[in-house]
Order: sequence, then structure tokens, then C-alpha cells
Amino acid sequence: MSATAATIPVSDAGTVPVVNRIMVIIAVMSATMMQMLDTTIVNVALPQMQGQLGTTSSEISWVLTSYIVASSIFMPLTGYFTDRLGQRRYLIIATVGFVVASVLCGISFSLSEIVLFRIAQGLAGAALAPLSQTIMTALYKPEERGKAMAVWGLGVMFGPVLGPTLGGWLTEMVSWRWTFFINVPVGIVSILLAIKYVPDSPKRERTMDWTGFVLLGLAVGALQFVLDRGSKVDWFEADEIVFATMLFVISLGLFLRHITSGVDHPIFNPRIFLDANFTMATIIAMALSLGMFGSMILQPILMESLLDYPISTTGLLMAPRGLAVGFGMLIVGRLSGRVDPRLLVFTGMALSLTGALAMSTYTLEVDTWALVWPGLLQGIGIALIMVPLSVFAYTTLGRDRMAEAAGMNNLIRNLGSSMGISFAATLFSRYTQQGWQQLGAYANPYNPAVQEYLARLHLTVNDPLSSMVLAREIGMQAAVASMSKVYLWIAASLVCMVPIVFFMRAAKPNNNTPPPISE
Repeated sequence: MSATAATIPVSDAGTVPVVNRIMVIIAVMSATMMQMLDTTIVNVALPQMQGQLGTTSSEISWVLTSYIVASSIFMPLTGYFTDRLGQRRYLIIATVGFVVASVLCGISFSLSEIVLFRIAQGLAGAALAPLSQTIMTALYKPEERGKAMAVWGLGVMFGPVLGPTLGGWLTEMVSWRWTFFINVPVGIVSILLAIKYVPDSPKRERTMDWTGFVLLGLAVGALQFVLDRGSKVDWFEADEIVFATMLFVISLGLFLRHITSGVDHPIFNPRIFLDANFTMATIIAMALSLGMFGSMILQPILMESLLDYPISTTGLLMAPRGLAVGFGMLIVGRLSGRVDPRLLVFTGMALSLTGALAMSTYTLEVDTWALVWPGLLQGIGIALIMVPLSVFAYTTLGRDRMAEAAGMNNLIRNLGSSMGISFAATLFSRYTQQGWQQLGAYANPYNPAVQEYLARLHLTVNDPLSSMVLAREIGMQAAVASMSKVYLWIAASLVCMVPIVFFMRAAKPNNNTPPPISE
């Protein structure tokens, strides 16, 4: 182990040499971006994977679900393993495990193999975002943590936004397998830098609350299953959704009773939610994830299914959102400490709201620029919201609670992402069905507008092709009208979050002096 890594005390974070700090940032953020990228990079590759692996569209969705569920279940253990192993060793182990699992996913030749290795990916990568957040927070002085969270937020937000673009390009140019192999060089760089530069934290004996872990795991796993499968099987019309919902309610009830019953070492200390800043910031981050991922699932449908854009073009048109996130992070990093964080959050909400409202006006005649600029506003808005929220969340928490608080914060944010995807998919399906029925009532051969529409296509109402043309047009119009309504719901969710910002307070940071770094 290098002397450099061993002699950087967290209490002297502000005096860490600039070169060492940059190396630490590259090490932890490359691992985080790699893990976050994998939540969306395979989305556009699913059709190709389905064909090569010989599965149904319902079965191939487990490639996504297995990763998210495994990551969510294991994430609350971040604090426990950080205490037992130290943050540097745990970061290295998690990154190595993630890279190995990525390679195994890339060489899989059956659905069962790739699902198994995606679970391994989720288990290994679950700690990367919370660990990086903890390390980045400790790397800066309390008054400079806005800069740290700007860099951290860039990786956390840029990864999922970049995923569809990079995944589409790799799938089209090389193979879907490279959506996994791309993690190898990034992971190797992260591991080598972590070994040399990342400071360690003191190891502490800690008893594991396995009862709480099992109950929380069952609750999170069941909820993720419901959110992922619900829209595909018509929710509570399916026995599996009813059973999973019951399992979620029972497990969550038992878990809450368990951690509040005075158990000596609960899986996480429920008192962290008594901190108003942490709780409010976590709620807003969850709602923001809900809206962001809800928007991201609709845009590829609009561009590819309704506007007939190729996958590569869709990826390029979604890329500016990610660039805007990066630009916004640079802005907020410079403004941090100079501007009231709540003002930044309000500004970010206003920009995101404007973007969502603009998307609610989309039609089948929308031009390319109209597809891009709302995403630019949302990207900058996301940056202006996430960075101050990350600072607020940990400003008044003690250093000894940061690891488990980061684990819970990221878990709840992930749940918000899953809820957003499910929320958008369900509403889109329901509104499309309603629109089909409403528009279909006017598509009769006696309607002069129908006759005029067909005449422009050199068709008559008696032509056999006419019914197919009308059905396709009705379906497309119903779908785009449905998207408008979903975007309005996303805008409404942002408006509902505004009052919560007033509950956050700009308190003086908790400046507890942590123990020195262990060898």
C-alpha cells in the first residue's frame, strides 16, 4: 500500500495535494459512472439480445430487473462492509467483482447465464455510488462540499443519461456484448488508482443485523418486482403481482417493527430520518429520479416507434441532455457556497418543469430541435437540483452515519427511478388505450374528414388498405397524445416538491472530527 494513500487523514481533507485529490476523484467516479451506466446501457440492446438468446420480450426484461433488484437489496449493507473492511478495500473488492461479472455477462450464451451474472453485477456494484459519495464528501472541507457533490452528481446523473446513447452505438457498430465489455478498461483504471491513492477509513467491529437485512431485502425485492412486472401483466389482474404486493407489505411492516423495537445493531439507524435535511433531500431526489427516468423511457418510444428514427440517431438526440448535466455541474460547482442552495434547487425545478411542459406539446410533426432543447433544460435543471440536495442531505449528519445514510439515500433514489419507469409505462399504456377508443369512434366511413384524409393518400373508404392506414394513424395519434398527458404528470410531480424545499435549513455543517485513517 502506498504511503500516499495511507497518510491522508479525513480530518485534513482540505489539505490533500491537488494531484492526489484528482486521482482519488478519477478512481471513485470512474467506478460510479461505470455502475450507473449499466442501469440503462443495455436498454436499447434488448431486442438484439432477445434474438440471439432466443427468449421472449417478457423474459429478456429480467436482464434489467435482476440487476436493479440485486443492487437495491445489497445497497443497505454499504455501511456494514465499509466498517468491517475499510472504504478503500471495499471499493476495490466491489470494483473487481463488478468487472468480472461484466465479462461473464458479455460471454453469456443463455438467458439463465446472463441473468445470474447480472445479479452478480448488481451485488458487486451496489456499494459503488454510496462509497464514492462518502469518499468525495470526506475529501473536501465542509464549506467546499458543493464542489464535491457537483463532481459526484456528474457521474451519477451522466451515467444513466449517456447509457442509451453509448449502448445504441456499441450495439449497432459492434455487438450488444460490448455494452458489458466496455466496463473492463474503465474498471481497471479505477482499481489501479484506488490501490494507490484512495484513503482508507478505520475498520470497526460491527454486528450484522441479518434479520433486518432479510426483511428489507424481501420488501425491496418484492417492490421492484411489482414495479417492473406490473405494467406488463396488467397489475393486480395477475396473481404474481398480488402475491408480490402482499410480500412487500408484510416484509416492510415486519422490518419497521424490527428496527424500532430497540434492537442493538439495526441494519441502519432509523434516527437518520429524524434529520430534516436528510429526509427532505432524499424525498426530493426520489421524486426527481421518478421524473427523469419517466421522461427517458418515453423519448426512445417517440423517436423510434412514432418518428421512425434509427437507434443511433435516437442516441445522439438524447446525448445533449447528458452534456447539459455536465455543464450544469460545472456551473453549480462554482456557485456553491456563494448562492443559497435553496435558490439553486428552485431554479433547477423551474428549468425541469419548463422542459417537461415543452415535451407535453409534442406532436408527430415535431422537429429535431424541439426534441433536443427541452432535454437541455432538464439536464441543467437536474444538476442544479441534485448537487445542493446532496450537500443538504449530509450537512447536519455526523461522519459516523454518512456511509449508511448514503446507502439509504441511493436505495430510495433507485426506488424512485423504478417507480418513474413503471409510472410512465403504465400511464402511457392506459392513456393510449383510452385515446384509441376515443379517436376510433370518429374513424368511420361516413366522416367527411376520414374521406378527405384517405383521398389525399389516393384511397377510398372501400379500399382494403384503408382500414390498416387508419388503424396505424389512430394508434400513433393516441400514443403521442398519451405522452403529452404523462409529461404533464411529471411536471406536476416537480410542482409538488417545491414546498418541501422550504423545510430544509442551511444549518452549520456537522464538523465532528473523525478518527485518523488506518494503515
